[in-house]
Order: sequence, then C-alpha cells, then structure tokens
Amino acid sequence: MSLTETTRPPRPDVAVPSVVQVIEPPRNWTGINWAEIWRFRELLYFLTWRDIKVRYKQTALGVFWTVLQPLLMMAVFSIIFGRLSRLSDAIPGVPYPVFVFTGLLPWTFFLNSVTNSSNSLVGSSNLITKVYFPRLIIPFAAVGAGLLNLAVSFIVLLLLLAGYRIAPTWQMLLLPLFIFATLLAATGVGTLFSALTVGFRDFGYVLPFILQVWMFITPVIYPPTIVPPEWQWLLAINPMSGIIGGFRGAFLGLPLDWPQIGLSMLISMALFLIGAGYFRKVERQFADVI
Repeated sequence: MSLTETTRPPRPDVAVPSVVQVIEPPRNWTGINWAEIWRFRELLYFLTWRDIKVRYKQTALGVFWTVLQPLLMMAVFSIIFGRLSRLSDAIPGVPYPVFVFTGLLPWTFFLNSVTNSSNSLVGSSNLITKVYFPRLIIPFAAVGAGLLNLAVSFIVLLLLLAGYRIAPTWQMLLLPLFIFATLLAATGVGTLFSALTVGFRDFGYVLPFILQVWMFITPVIYPPTIVPPEWQWLLAINPMSGIIGGFRGAFLGLPLDWPQIGLSMLISMALFLIGAGYFRKVERQFADVI
C-alpha cells in the first residue's frame, strides 16, 4: 500500500484537517509488504484458526476427515494400479501402499490449499468491503489452515511406516525444506487463482479440472521412471514432481534427485512471486467487483 498526502482548502463551515492521508493499493506490479503483514499477524492467526474451526464444525471425527481422503485414495490406487495393473512391479523394494501415501501426503495438502485459497476472497466478501487490511492475509490463512491437516497426516504416515517395518533415515531432516517448497507452490497458485476468481468466476469451474489433470502428470501413483523420455520435460517443469520425490526420499530413504528438486524449488518460488505480484496489482479492484 502507498500513502499519499494531499492538501485541500478547508471549507468555512466544516472543520477538517489540512492534510488528508489517502490509503490506496499500488497500480503496478510490486512486492509483498511483509512489514504490513507482520503488523496484522494477529488477524492472520485469527483467520487461520477460523478456517480450521469452520471446516470441521459439527463433525464427529473433526480433523481426522482429512486423513480419510488420502487413506481411501491409497486403498483404491493400491487395488487398481498396484494389483490389477501391476504397477507395483515397477517399484521394487518399497510397498506400493506406502509409495502411494508418501506421494498423496504432499499432493493432498497442495490440492486442498489451492482449492481453499482460490475461493477465500469470494467467501470473505463482507470482510473485504467493510474494513482495510492486507488482502493477502486471506489466501495465506487458507493455506496455513492446511498445515494442521498435514501434521496429522504425518502421524498417520509414521504409523504406516512402522507397520511395514520401514526404519526412519537421516533424510527426514530435510522435510522442512520440502514442506517449505510445497507451501510456496500452493500459496503461489492459490493466491493467483483467488485474484482471478474475483474478476472472472469461470476460474472457479476451471480450477478443479486443472488440478485433476495436474495430478496425473505428477508422479503421485507411479514412479517417474516409467514416463517415456519424450514426456520427461513435463515432469521437469512440474514443481510438484521434485517435491514429491523429495518427500519419498526423506521417508523411504530413496536417492534424492537434487537437480529435479532444485528446479522444483525455483519454479515454486517463481509461482509464489507471480501469484503475489498479480494479486497486489489487481487488489485495488476487489472491493468494487467482489
């Protein structure tokens, strides 16, 4: 946000200050005002906690519903692709259910974060039109609420690894790096689509299709080695490919493809900057069109 000072002549019948501060968003591409977001950190915490409570209000299982989704998907994929399609033969040494769940864990977090943050501005229209605060806090809070689900999923995965007698490795120390990369990618895509959805509600219908296609070009249920060489470039430019490979390497002790991981982190950072930059450019219109 930028502050501009203008001097206006006072009216004889009204006592007004001679200097008026006008708060308006920037007109061009600009960076994130982290100092301003820090000043509103309590609001960010409140909105994050609100999203968590609203999401699981009046549910018997509460946050454990988020665990059922990857568990059921793991069971379905294990039956269809692991046994019927014999895809498990391409993954020697690793139980296929564990292989799938380690891929579904970051992907489910990414999927839910993008979906929730893309609809966050429209769902908070009353708040946006009544009071000023950094609008970026709204999609940030939607992504932050998913961290609780990710933490619960980690516990389930550790129990699954113990059930299959898979010992932890030192590579698990790298998990914060891969979680950070997932946060960057999810926040970037979610922030971009949250801004686009305000002006063009069509993106609310397009996004589920994009995410569905995105999942099948991401090695969630299959190893990247089965992808033909002429299509490997799709995995290279897909930021979730390297991130999921990093998660699998950390939990299962598999070799880490550092060039792919490094490229995924660079693309995730680029997505974050593009999403936040576009958001900042068009946020001045939110209160008028939402």
